[in-house]
Amino acid sequence: MSLEGKLILGKEIFSAVEPAVWDQLAQGGITDSPFQTHTYQQAWWDNLGRGELVSVVVNDGADLAGIAVFLLEDGVLQFNASKEETDYLDILVQPDQAEAVWSAVIDCLCTAEACPAWHTLDCWNIPAQSESRTILPRLAQNRGFSLSEERAEVCPVIPLNGSFDDYLAGINKKQRGEIRRKIKKAAAAGVEIEVIDSESDLDQAIDDFLHLLQCSTADKKSWLEEFPTRERVFRTVAKASLEAGTLLLMFTKLEGERISALFNFIYDGRVWVYNSGNDISKHRNLSLGWVLTAHAIMQGIERDCHTFDFLRGDEQYKYRFGGQDTEIFRLIMRRE
Repeated sequence: MSLEGKLILGKEIFSAVEPAVWDQLAQGGITDSPFQTHTYQQAWWDNLGRGELVSVVVNDGADLAGIAVFLLEDGVLQFNASKEETDYLDILVQPDQAEAVWSAVIDCLCTAEACPAWHTLDCWNIPAQSESRTILPRLAQNRGFSLSEERAEVCPVIPLNGSFDDYLAGINKKQRGEIRRKIKKAAAAGVEIEVIDSESDLDQAIDDFLHLLQCSTADKKSWLEEFPTRERVFRTVAKASLEAGTLLLMFTKLEGERISALFNFIYDGRVWVYNSGNDISKHRNLSLGWVLTAHAIMQGIERDCHTFDFLRGDEQYKYRFGGQDTEIFRLIMRRE
């Protein structure tokens, strides 16, 4: 039986597919990340969505085969959750059905009478290993569309194998010594590491995280103030992730005060470093951002993760921790 795409306009996509069914499809998909989950996708749209939401659900008979969620602005379709906010984006589909589902999605977008007019499909932040990078050029050629690809950014990652000492042994000797020295210095000063769990006051923890995020840099402060609803995305996603066991929210504390924070996910054997905060006016001599990153790596190792993913950006500290570049890409398909 051939696959059939169904067009869904607006936020009804989030009620058309049950969250558990949505997430099951995402798991093991061509791009399986915390950003493909039902909670994240809906939280982003509800609080930061713009333009018009245009989605295609693809069925294989009675079975769900794929989901593609786009926002439409000025004739350009982009993945929901936005290239500015979200590090990895793609359609939801298992690898063995990826080409058939993509084909059904494009067919539906081109032929459904109710589909709003569009001229460009602009797919940002597709991981290097995604099947979408080889499928979309073939589909574009078959339909007489143009397609171009460019590298969007790098996402440094650390492979995790063995113990924390094994990890340290694999990085630059100078940096290895620096990390050990900073951990020891912070511990001697009385710095404690706090990991938020089900017994913690999550609302207060998010309040403190958002405060520390704004204290970090002027850019982060203006980013959060630009759209106050960004706070609600953090709160919604943190609550759902804590319930699912995928939240790794960490703080350094000194004399009972939270000084720095890391908002991470533990998902699919990977630590995903989503955002951070640090009150740089306090205890700068203790390098608490570095200390907390080292402890996040320890947490990943203790939880049997195989990868520590810094996500987008080529900041030098990531490489000092042993980060190795992976790439994400932008594919642009134009109807001609």
